[in-house]
Amino acid sequence: MSTLAEIQDAISQLSDREQAALAAWLDSRRSASLYLQDEESLLRSLDEATRDINAGKGIPIDEVRRKVASWVAK
Repeated sequence: MSTLAEIQDAISQLSDREQAALAAWLDSRRSASLYLQDEESLLRSLDEATRDINAGKGIPIDEVRRKVASWVAK
């Protein structure tokens, strides 16, 4: 099987239960890919934040706590 049409034809011959299992498997592969992209994005953000903090940029934690407290109170 090398073409989409052949794959679609083969899938149409599966039982409903087998098609559901295939759909779940395909969804799990897509979700894993999305989670990996999210993780990579988070790690890049954390690296950037670490560089900023090491360069003396950023906001002191006490100021962050005050800001968060004011946001929650709204």
